[in-house]
Amino acid sequence: MRHRLRHVAVVLLGAVLLGTVGLAAGSWYGGRGAAPVSLDKAQSAARELLPGTEPIGSLTALGYRYGIALAADDVGGSQVELQYGGGTDCALSERLRAAAETRGWREFRDVPGSRCDGWRAERDGMALTLTHLANGPRLSMEPAAPRGFLAATITGTLLGAAAGAALFWLLARRQPRVPRLVGVLVTVALLPGAAMTWTDLATDGLAEPVWPLWQALAPALVPAALVLVLVVVIVLAKRQKPAAAPAVDAKPAARAGSPSGT
Repeated sequence: MRHRLRHVAVVLLGAVLLGTVGLAAGSWYGGRGAAPVSLDKAQSAARELLPGTEPIGSLTALGYRYGIALAADDVGGSQVELQYGGGTDCALSERLRAAAETRGWREFRDVPGSRCDGWRAERDGMALTLTHLANGPRLSMEPAAPRGFLAATITGTLLGAAAGAALFWLLARRQPRVPRLVGVLVTVALLPGAAMTWTDLATDGLAEPVWPLWQALAPALVPAALVLVLVVVIVLAKRQKPAAAPAVDAKPAARAGSPSGT
């Protein structure tokens, strides 16, 4: 029973590790082709929400995550930020929320960590995030996920989980040592990225791209993979090396009781 439970745990570990990699790959593939957000488009949406109110500052920039620059047509690749005044008073933030709800923005989601109630919503291929800083509310606009993004993400996750479960199932069925070594090294290489990915998902969900994390970890993951291959090759070579044959005495042993020569 214990052996069977351990076998199931190993298979689930492989499914989670490679399923997380598949999730990142699927979200990258599904997030391509998002419509970039321009300053004019962002200002037009802001004037619709707050007619007659001009921002005190604006910023247009390319998206970065984990030090990786995103393409302009990636999810989160282009960003426009509009800063408004008002200080610590939440009245303007509440007015923005009420206007967005009546102007067709949908899929509202709370954003924690803001002085006033922060939120995120989407419309017309654009994602709008409101946070409230010390000097007033800030509107951040970026491309929303294109159609098919969720399907690509789920497909990548399922394919990765199936591949991971199959790989670790094969490793668990083989004799120990080499397969066990492969499983341990694969786990060590992928576990940090998987843990950080799920921490990111617990905080932001799929609103922020998770694939840049793996690209940022690649300088460490690639050497780890090379070490994995090298160690497996060395261990396999030692196992397949034939043992030296024991030395055989060429002189036949004298038989006990044989008559001696004269």
